[in-house]
Amino acid sequence: MQQNNVMKTPSVLFFDVNETLLELTALKKSVTTALNGREELVPLWFSTLLHYSLVENVTGDYKDFSEIGVAALQMVAAGNDITITKEQAEDAVIKPFKSLMPYKEVKQALEALRDQGFKLVALTNSSTSGLAEKLAYAGIKDNFDTLLSCETVGAFKPSLEVYSWALSKMNVQADDAMMIAAHGWDITGAKKAGMQTTFISRPGKQMYPLAQKPDYTVDTLDGLVDIFSNK
Repeated sequence: MQQNNVMKTPSVLFFDVNETLLELTALKKSVTTALNGREELVPLWFSTLLHYSLVENVTGDYKDFSEIGVAALQMVAAGNDITITKEQAEDAVIKPFKSLMPYKEVKQALEALRDQGFKLVALTNSSTSGLAEKLAYAGIKDNFDTLLSCETVGAFKPSLEVYSWALSKMNVQADDAMMIAAHGWDITGAKKAGMQTTFISRPGKQMYPLAQKPDYTVDTLDGLVDIFSNK
């Protein structure tokens, strides 16, 4: 666990969802099957999904995150001589995206953070309906005070517009809020927006070395519970 100097204990905790709270195991399996068992292509698919969500940001367009995931799967398949229809890509992405399970410590950690008096907010690139459905499936929807989707803004994280909107929605100042994520790009955006940050170093996840460091780095969400318990 790494921690830097934080000015004050935040009142509102914002959580990324995919890979931060929810494992992508089921989704990765379905995408692997669609790619003829080419498991090594799954990271390329996910990075392509993120890449083109940023293309949508830059061009001022907006499409559902799952829709971009379907398009990204078609692109990766075509680039590797794999035949896949749009319908097959949709079957591999859309339903599995809503059927993810939480990391083993997440539910108990969220409950502990609420007991410590924090307001908990889910802030995701997924659609509004998709967010509610996936958190309900994972059994953690009721742990949150508010569910926020970037769909409302028409832009994806790490657009600074998203963080600004989320802070305004919760009526909280940036330095009194914390973004918690397993993605370096999300932490980078939140830091630029003036928020406190915690990076969860899930397997294979790294911070962007050229970005400002997060206030805390933990291996699991339990680590953040411990930090606040000791403040």
